[in-house]
Amino acid sequence: MDIVTAQEMYERDQAAAEAGLAGPMLMENAGRAAACDLVRHIQKSDRIIVWIGAGSNGGDGFVIARTLLNLGYTVEAVQVVPDDKIKGDAAVHKQIFQASGHTVKKWTDVEDAEEYLRRADVSIDAMLGIGVRGDLREPYNQIVRYCNEAPLLRLAVDLPTGVPADEGVEEFTAYKAAYTSVIEAPKLSAFLQHTQPWYGQWSVVEIGIPPKTAPSVNRRLWTVDDVKQTLPSRDDHSHKGSHGRGLVIGGSVLMPGSAAMTSRAALRSGSGLVAIATEEGAVPSISPYIQEATFVQRDTLDLSAYDGVAAGMGIGRGEASQELIRHAVTHTDVPLLIDADGLYVLKDFLGELEKRTAPTILTPHPGEFAHLTGLSIKEVLLSPFSLAEAFARRYGVYLVLKGPSTIITAPDGEQRVDATGNAGLAKGGSGDALAGILLSMLMQSTSTLDGLSSGCVLHGYTADQLVQQGHSKVDLLATDVIDGLSHTFRTLSSSIT
Repeated sequence: MDIVTAQEMYERDQAAAEAGLAGPMLMENAGRAAACDLVRHIQKSDRIIVWIGAGSNGGDGFVIARTLLNLGYTVEAVQVVPDDKIKGDAAVHKQIFQASGHTVKKWTDVEDAEEYLRRADVSIDAMLGIGVRGDLREPYNQIVRYCNEAPLLRLAVDLPTGVPADEGVEEFTAYKAAYTSVIEAPKLSAFLQHTQPWYGQWSVVEIGIPPKTAPSVNRRLWTVDDVKQTLPSRDDHSHKGSHGRGLVIGGSVLMPGSAAMTSRAALRSGSGLVAIATEEGAVPSISPYIQEATFVQRDTLDLSAYDGVAAGMGIGRGEASQELIRHAVTHTDVPLLIDADGLYVLKDFLGELEKRTAPTILTPHPGEFAHLTGLSIKEVLLSPFSLAEAFARRYGVYLVLKGPSTIITAPDGEQRVDATGNAGLAKGGSGDALAGILLSMLMQSTSTLDGLSSGCVLHGYTADQLVQQGHSKVDLLATDVIDGLSHTFRTLSSSIT
């Protein structure tokens, strides 16, 4: 599923028109598809108000109101702008709405809004779409405020009024939806930490734009179905060397659990062999937890025997750790994943990454990425797509920018988004478990980007399944997720045993 900017969505609409799908036809498709989606959240006894603005979103609103009325729902269609603002395709559908015997009501002042809301159980926002710029003006800001305060179910079409489609906008006033029916493709803001909550839950409806005519984009949502299609198979005659020899450089006397969890997650995800390079004093703490791993001397590392390396978790941020990561960067010719403390000590020699020929994978959360780039965390959260793309291109790395929606970026700028997972993952150790899963997928996948994308989904999907099957977001631990991988692999691929 593609993820688009506002401009890219406009280009798709234009491509549909050039293919012969006239604007009124496309608007009919969009409105009917959204109405059929929204009825899953509405009862026949509900009194519904559809707020209709100017532009395409308002035109969709006329189609939605008409469709719901045809289905027997109780609907008031309230136009919130003067008649001369309803133009083009939206005017066509207003005429159809009225010719069908329905009445368009007009909003004139705050008292009208209060009166309409007193009579309603459900509010459907079809006021402003992807074209919104800047903060809301009257009457939109007043209607949004009253809707947000009213005790009713708030639904939205495409994106809630006031929410910017693209990244980079910090302050806005917006309609707070419980559910949004997204038209054709999700916009960037559906995956940003500060804008996504305004959508509530959401799903995408298809409106008939021919895929072959739609301009291509370099962003897409990676889902469980994508994982199923790309998950490495396991041959009946394979052996432990067939699925990757991984090395985990991590852990310390004070933080032995990091390396232990990464290694265990790698083995649970299918790695054939895993060795751990850690401080000698940490071995007694790690070995009982992960008996299938071997240990190697960290001070005399021979990196030539491995198919993939994960480094940085729990090593600390001192000078010795910096030299350890520098050695890994300059002496490995296999995929190298750097996480946690490794990301902090990496900053002083980022330029070395450009010299590597094998894939380099960095897995920062927003704070770590801010450290690497010299930006503030706020700047990272406002524009994660563009900043991640620029960084990945600049240093020739794969960047896994972790968060409620994780953005995976390839060196050529192609991006994938993983939207699985839940707040139960907001605990120490979750990143260590993810690093192990990614190490394993890197060694088993033919495509680095596919392997990283699927590894992120495996991690989040497992957490989601555990919460549905007995855990809560409060008690879920990283070790639970690691153990839960067994059920995930059994569920997603019958070929993995």
